[in-house]
Amino acid sequence: MPLENYGVLSGTLHRHFRDRPDDQGRWFHVHLEVDAPAGLYECAIDVDSKHSAVGVQWKVFTLHASVLDPVASPAPGYHDLARTSGSGALDYLRHPALADRPGCLLGGHPPRWFQRILDRLNPPRPWVSGSYLEASAALEPILVVGRPVLVFGEPFDEGLGMHNVHQNQGDPYGSQWWPDNGTWQDGATLTRRPDGLFDVFLSKFSTQEEPTDDNGHPV
Repeated sequence: MPLENYGVLSGTLHRHFRDRPDDQGRWFHVHLEVDAPAGLYECAIDVDSKHSAVGVQWKVFTLHASVLDPVASPAPGYHDLARTSGSGALDYLRHPALADRPGCLLGGHPPRWFQRILDRLNPPRPWVSGSYLEASAALEPILVVGRPVLVFGEPFDEGLGMHNVHQNQGDPYGSQWWPDNGTWQDGATLTRRPDGLFDVFLSKFSTQEEPTDDNGHPV
């Protein structure tokens, strides 16, 4: 079954900080503290894995607010989201603003002139792989204190906070995360710039596969 709960936190970025690396094989996060009416939320953004064979991949890009409707300007606080297209929920593989372009069109590879047009209209956004330091360095420039922030993921069972702020589908059969697979429940970190555009950070684990079926399981 999918995540127990899913939604978006809207607030103002208070501060951010990194976990301290240690030798215990812990998950490594960048933590955000977000001001909202209910109090200060802690949001844990995964930038590494405790399993050496499971790397983290990420993307950073900018989106216009209009493509995020109806959650581009929610009231401050946490909001549950229906796991459907058009609710404001995110899906890395299905949301028009997040999904990569099809690899081939017109029955095969398009002509170069057509590919150049496609690249201008919808630039390719390949996943980047690297260390937790590189992932942290990619995320932190968009974490400007005082900026409005949207954090998509699963709320804490107790206390104020958000986790599972990463792709939440495509985990392989037999893994401990297989039961959490689902569509339209992916996590993300977005901060709103003064010009109204959103800077976006997406992350996933290298073991998560695509495409996925209607239950979010790898095909």
